Amino acid sequence: MIQTLTLLFFILFHQTHSKPDYLKLNLRYTGNHHSLSQTRIQDSIRLSFLSSRTTLSAPIISGASTGSGQYLVEFHLGTPPQPLHLIVDTGSDLIWSRCSPCRSNCSIHHPPGTTFLPRHSTTFSPFHCYSPSCHLIPHPSHFCNHTRLHSPCRYHYAYADSSSTSGFFSHDVATLHTLSGHPIHIPNLPFGCAFNISPGPALSSAHGVLGLGRGPISFLSHTSSNLGNLFSYCLLDYTLSPPPTSFLLIGHHSIKPSFTSNLSFTPLLSNPLSPTFYYIHITTVYLNNIPLPIDPDVWALDPNTGNGGTIIDSGTTLSFLPTPAYDQIVSTMALKIPDRFKISHGPPGFDLCVNSTKPLRKPKLVFKLLGGAVLAPPPGNYFIEAADGVTCLALQPADAGFGVIGNLMQQGFLFVFDRDASRLGFSRNGCAV
Repeated sequence: MIQTLTLLFFILFHQTHSKPDYLKLNLRYTGNHHSLSQTRIQDSIRLSFLSSRTTLSAPIISGASTGSGQYLVEFHLGTPPQPLHLIVDTGSDLIWSRCSPCRSNCSIHHPPGTTFLPRHSTTFSPFHCYSPSCHLIPHPSHFCNHTRLHSPCRYHYAYADSSSTSGFFSHDVATLHTLSGHPIHIPNLPFGCAFNISPGPALSSAHGVLGLGRGPISFLSHTSSNLGNLFSYCLLDYTLSPPPTSFLLIGHHSIKPSFTSNLSFTPLLSNPLSPTFYYIHITTVYLNNIPLPIDPDVWALDPNTGNGGTIIDSGTTLSFLPTPAYDQIVSTMALKIPDRFKISHGPPGFDLCVNSTKPLRKPKLVFKLLGGAVLAPPPGNYFIEAADGVTCLALQPADAGFGVIGNLMQQGFLFVFDRDASRLGFSRNGCAV
C-alpha cells in the first residue's frame, strides 16, 4: 500500500524588486507496502551499495531507489514543462529521469509524471562526450566516438541488485512554481536522461531521482548561487491517517533568524573518499540517562580508508550502527525491559521485539553529538510496528563500514543542512516552521 503525504517544498528566490517567495511542490511517501523484514533487506541492499563508493576506484553511483522508504517530489523539466515524480535522496548526487524518444500519442504508454519526453522539449540538449561535464558521471567504456562531431555524453548507473539505468547526460530548463504563482526557471540543469533501465527491485517503481547530496552534479550544488546553499526538512509520522504534512525548505532565508536559537548544531564532516554524504559524529550513547561503555573509536571516521562515521540519509528507513555499539545498545536495552514483555520469535533479523498490547515504558535512547548537541528521539522513532501487537527495535548492525541515521529516527525533527557552514541543525519544535 502506498500512502500519500503532502510535502510543502519551499525554495526562497531572490528577486530584484519583490519580496522573496517560496515554492510549493507535492511529495508522496512510498514504503508502507514493505513488511518489516523486507524493509530490513532493502535497507541493507542500499547500505551495501552506498559502501561500495568509499574507495578511490569506485564509480560515482546513486543509492536512491534501493531503500525501503522513499519520498517523491513533483518536478517540472523541459519547455514546455513536463511534470515528473522524482525520489528525493540526500545519499546521491545525480538528477535522472526515465526518458522516451516518443513523438506522438505518448500518454498511451507513458502516463504523465512517469517519463520525460525530450522530443517534446525545445530546450533539451545532451552534453557532448568531450564536455567537461561528461567527466563528472560514470560512463560505459569507449563512450566517446572520436569519428563523430555530434557524439552525446553517455552515462551508466549500476545498483546493488543488478538494476541499472543508462542514457544521455543532458541539460534542460527546470521550472518551479512559487506559492504566489511566479515561476522560477533554472536553465541548463544537468540530468541523466535514462532511455535504458534494467528492471530489478531497486528500479521497479522509480521514475527518477532528485539528488541532494554534496557532490558537484547534485541539484543543490547547481542551484546554490540562486537559491542558497541551505536546505531543511521535517518528516512526520506517515503511518497516521490522515497523514500530517511534511515539508522541505531550500534557501538561506527559509529559516527565520529568530528560530535559529531553537536549533542544536553539530558539525557536518567530510569524507574525501565519499564526498556525497552528510556525515555527523556520535560521541556518546545514553540509555535512561546512563552513558553506555562504547569505545569512542567505534564512531570515528577514518579519512585514509573512508570507513566509519555516521551519515544522515533520507532514503533509508531503519538506523544502522557499528556492530559493537549495536550489541551494547541491544543487550543493555534488553536488560531494562521485563521478560514478560519480550517476544522471542520476532521477524527475522530483529534482535529485540516486545508485546505492544501491554503498556510498556520503553528505555530512553539518546545520542550525544560532536559539539555537545543532543539528539533525543521519542521511542516511536526507534521502535517500529512489525505486526499486530508486536513492535521491534528499529536498529540494525552496520556491516557496511559506516552508520546511518534513517528517516524513521528523523521523524518529528526539523533538520537544517547548512552546507556553507558545514553544520547540521535540528529541533523537535521546528516542524511548525
